[in-house]
Amino acid sequence: MEFHWNIKTMSPSQYKIADYIQKNTHKVLLSTEQEIAEAVKVSIASVSRFWRIVGFKNLKDFKLNISSQLEVSPAGKFKNVMRRVEGQDVQNHTLSLSINHLYKTIEELSEDSFQHAVEYLSAAKKIYIHCPGPSVGLGELMHYRMARFGMEIETINKGGSELFERLMHLKKEDVIVLFGFIRLLPEAKVILDYAKEVGFKTILITDQLVSDFSKEADVVMFASRGEMRDFHSMIAPTFIIENLIIAIGMKDKEENVKRLDKLSLLRKQYSTELPR
Repeated sequence: MEFHWNIKTMSPSQYKIADYIQKNTHKVLLSTEQEIAEAVKVSIASVSRFWRIVGFKNLKDFKLNISSQLEVSPAGKFKNVMRRVEGQDVQNHTLSLSINHLYKTIEELSEDSFQHAVEYLSAAKKIYIHCPGPSVGLGELMHYRMARFGMEIETINKGGSELFERLMHLKKEDVIVLFGFIRLLPEAKVILDYAKEVGFKTILITDQLVSDFSKEADVVMFASRGEMRDFHSMIAPTFIIENLIIAIGMKDKEENVKRLDKLSLLRKQYSTELPR
């Protein structure tokens, strides 16, 4: 983490304190002023004065500020993973985390919610997928696989007032899939509110078990992605999406097999012009 210290205005003891904090940020967040003073070999009074010099009221104010930055910073999350991985194989560490995410997801995934999602998607005249930011890949996966079943699908990854250009076309017989990771974006809140007016079904995939938006959608499915400070995994959301795709494909198995056979024939017919 970068602090951008103004070293020119610091005394030698303050320089030592800043250097110690820079190298041991996470340890400092759990330390008292006395512990910091002992580690740096300066007086407690020097540590107490230091916070005001660098723009904080006191140690508590410093901890609150830095903790909030680490929680929302992608770099902070990645460094958190790196600290855990240090001394062990990366692939084994990430495999263990992935298995844990899948177990948590399976434990909390309601069979009724899953089946309702399958029914809504299968019966929809048109499916919209709201997939902003890091969920864009999940939306593209759904679109790519489900379009093979002859479903009419449209992804929405634009934000702000551009959302209305798509939202105006939703009808009662449509379904929209939303991703609400950590918090619900303003665009998703607008979609859920508009759904009450029009009547189209909403399916929310979220990494929050308890939230103020958990009852806003017609179907809510939980996918574990890790704690707030973790490097968030997409293993569990992908697991849910792939299972939805398989379940929907099984709903009209014979027709969907015919569609996939036709895809294979087209590939063979034009293999010279459009090789894979």
